[in-house]
Amino acid sequence: MPTRVAREPMIVKRDRHAAIRRLVASRPIASQGELVAELAALGFEVTQATVSRDIAELGLAKVSRGDHAVYVNPEDLAPAPRPASDERLRRILADIPVTVGRSGLILVLTGQPGTASVIGQAIDESTLSEQVGTVAGDNTLIVLFPDEPALDRWLERFQTIQAPAGPAIAREVAPA
Repeated sequence: MPTRVAREPMIVKRDRHAAIRRLVASRPIASQGELVAELAALGFEVTQATVSRDIAELGLAKVSRGDHAVYVNPEDLAPAPRPASDERLRRILADIPVTVGRSGLILVLTGQPGTASVIGQAIDESTLSEQVGTVAGDNTLIVLFPDEPALDRWLERFQTIQAPAGPAIAREVAPA
C-alpha cells in the first residue's frame, strides 16, 4: 500500500529523533560515530550521514563538558529563568517619572519619551502578575486586566513599588 510505505520513513525518523534526544540527555555523546553506535544498540540502522542530518534537524549543539565536547539538546542550553523581582522596576521608577491613568480595565502609564518598553519589560520581569498583558509605545504603556479586583490589586502593588523607599516602605509587599 503506497500510503503505508510513504508514512513508514516518517515514523522511523520520528522515533529515531526521540531516541537521539533521550540519548544526549541521558549520557555524554561526544561524536557522531558514538551516536551511530548507540542508535544501533537500540535497533536503529543509520549511517553517519543520517545522524549528521538528524543533529542539524534537532538543533543539537556541541558544548564543552569538562575536558571534552558533547552534544546537548537546545532546551538544555537555555539559561535558567531568573526569579521574579521588583528591584529592577523599583530602580527604573525611581529614575523615570511615571503617571498612571485609567480607562475601564486598562491602566495607561506615561513616562518620558523612549521609556515605555523599558518600563514594560521591567513590569514583565517583576512579581506583578495580575495583568493580562502590556503593550508599549514610545512613552506610553497600556496594562490590560481581566477584572476590576485584579486591576485594583495590581495598582496598589505598583504604587508601593513606585513609592520612594523610606524606612516605612523598605519592606517587600506580598502579592495578593
